[in-house]
Amino acid sequence: MAPTFDICIRGTGIVGRTLALLLARERLRVALVPDPAPRSAVATDVRAYALNAASRSLLESLRSWPDAEHATAVKHMQVQGDQDGCVHFDAAPQGVEALAWMVDVPALEERLAQAVRFQPLVEVVDIPVAAPLTVVCEGRASTTRSEFGVHFDVTPYAQYAIATRVRCEHPHAQVARQWFLPQGILAFLPLEGAQGNSVAVVWSVPEERVSALMALPADTFAHELQTASQLALGNIELIAERATWPLQLAKADRWCGAASTNATNGPAARSWVLAGDAAHNVHPLAGQGLNLGLADVAALADVLRTRDYWRSVADLRLLRRYERQRKAALIAMGLATDGLQQLFARPEAPWQALRNWGMKGFEHSGLLKDFVARQAMGMR
Repeated sequence: MAPTFDICIRGTGIVGRTLALLLARERLRVALVPDPAPRSAVATDVRAYALNAASRSLLESLRSWPDAEHATAVKHMQVQGDQDGCVHFDAAPQGVEALAWMVDVPALEERLAQAVRFQPLVEVVDIPVAAPLTVVCEGRASTTRSEFGVHFDVTPYAQYAIATRVRCEHPHAQVARQWFLPQGILAFLPLEGAQGNSVAVVWSVPEERVSALMALPADTFAHELQTASQLALGNIELIAERATWPLQLAKADRWCGAASTNATNGPAARSWVLAGDAAHNVHPLAGQGLNLGLADVAALADVLRTRDYWRSVADLRLLRRYERQRKAALIAMGLATDGLQQLFARPEAPWQALRNWGMKGFEHSGLLKDFVARQAMGMR
């Protein structure tokens, strides 16, 4: 007899696997469907995410947090403007172990995959299966989202992200560094533990520069990074391939709904819901993309866990409660990242003076600066 499932999750990335484990913990039977298309043409995965305390606590509860070598604590953060404006964040004054942790994506995905293999209530299946609820966690390029009739409102930035990894002459000292420059936003994010001298690079560059930068030989590209980073960590050596993707601000118009009987979305589902990048995208300058996705699945799992015993997991009242909660949480982050991107994209002198003045004021703002830091760390 074929197994019956309570929930079908489409997407086996970090967000999808985390949700599957959370739901299985609530004794729900979950079918997990792999992404329909490969995520990247780069042979070596260069991705690393900044995860906050809330995300770490969630993953630790699932026994899926990577070891210290693959989850580097960020003790300090330095943000440099294009003049002399500068903002510093430190973990110690906040009374926390770290501002965030830089986590190797391959290591985290392997921990989650291992946990899924040992969870009998989660079954990885080749194709979508019938279930009362389908959760779409396929990422920004989701095809299932459009099959459910969802409009994905995309505002493209005239920027591309270039990601890679470099080895530096000097140790990173657990400092995350970010430069807001006329030629783009550059981040050096510490890797390989407290004593490491390797960093993950995310460079948001104008669209017209990306092709030329991607075509540069490795040593020439490294020289460009050295110049942009003002030799903060000395000489730089490229140790990974480069990946690139267009940047955008995007949000689905609906995050849940009833499945149409005439839809071409595979086996019957009574209801559907979106989570993670399938529901929203923000600029990576604040490093909050995956934190938002993990907060989505934590909220969805909590709504389903606390439902009345007589309510189905497909009950639209529950799903709309999740939608309202997460849309409200996304507004502030979307406005903040979009506002910063727009502000620093303007090269004119008056705008440079304005943002330089703003950074200096924020650095000495006391309670406001503490509030922003604690929000980014996932602390209330």
